Order: sequence, then structure tokens, then C-alpha cells
Amino acid sequence: MTRINLLPWRQALAERRRKYFLMLLLAFACVALAAVWLADQVIDQAIDRQVTRNNHVGKEVTVLDSRIKTIDDLQEQSQQLAERMKVVQDLHDARPASAQLLDQLARAVPDGVHLHEVVAKGDTVSISGSAESSQDIAQLMRRLEASQGGHATRLQHVRAEGERGGNAFQLMVRQGESTEAQP
Repeated sequence: MTRINLLPWRQALAERRRKYFLMLLLAFACVALAAVWLADQVIDQAIDRQVTRNNHVGKEVTVLDSRIKTIDDLQEQSQQLAERMKVVQDLHDARPASAQLLDQLARAVPDGVHLHEVVAKGDTVSISGSAESSQDIAQLMRRLEASQGGHATRLQHVRAEGERGGNAFQLMVRQGESTEAQP
């Protein structure tokens, strides 16, 4: 039997397998590095897109905040304007009431009563004058209470004037349904 030495052939096969394995390992390392690099690029692009979106949203939020501030300012101005309009309307509504009160006062004064001073503060009117008798003062009070608008009348004081025989008086008249005139 001849002896054939197969050892160099086995060594060559082992060497080829080792080179093939190293090439595969190198190729796998290159593919892995390429995959990591590609993943890094994709993630960086995603981060850049998100940063761009966040900046855009931030700008829009700033614009909307300025619009909200403008709307708040407009609402405040509207409220101030409404308050002013209410004051003007109240003044407009109160104007005829004062004239009506003075007209009713002129109609309610009976003969024998002389008014010296009429002072209006809000819805309260202070009247001072003189009368020939206390019945004339009572008649004035009844007429004022019976006049249109529902006035409440309160007698503050009456003093007898010695030399003329008359009475000096002071009344408080308040417009309202059933309120008593306040001093």
C-alpha cells in the first residue's frame, strides 16, 4: 500500500476555511458598521425633523399667544366700553326722572307753602321751606307720596316761627316704591 500524505491538503483546506471565515467576519463587521451608520443617519434625520416641527410649533404658539393677548385686550376694552355705555344709559334714564320729580314737586305744593331750598343728592331730595300751618305741610307730604313714581316722604323737623305765625320745615323725599327717605 502506498502511503499518501494528505496533511498538506488538509492544511490548505483549513487555511482556506480560516480565510473564508475571516472574510465573512470582516464582511459581517462592515455590514454591521454600515447598518449602525445608516441607523445613526436615520435617527439624526428624525431628530432634525422633530426639532424643525418643535420650532414651527413654538412659533405658532407665540403667534397664538399674541392673538390671545389681543383678544383679551379687546374683551377688556369691550367690557370698559359696556360699563361706559351703562353709565351713559343710567344718566340718560335719570335725566327725565329729575325733571319729573321737580315737576311733581311744583304740582304738589299747596297754597300757603313756600319753598326756600331744594337740594337733590342721588334719588333723595331735601326740601326746606315755610308754611302757614302744619296742615299745609301734611298736605304737601300726602301729595308727594301720592304723586306718580311712589315717593317716600319723611319730615325732618318743624319749627314754629313766632313773629309771622308760620312753620319752618324740612322734608326728605326719596323716589322708590316703599322705601323710607333717609337723612
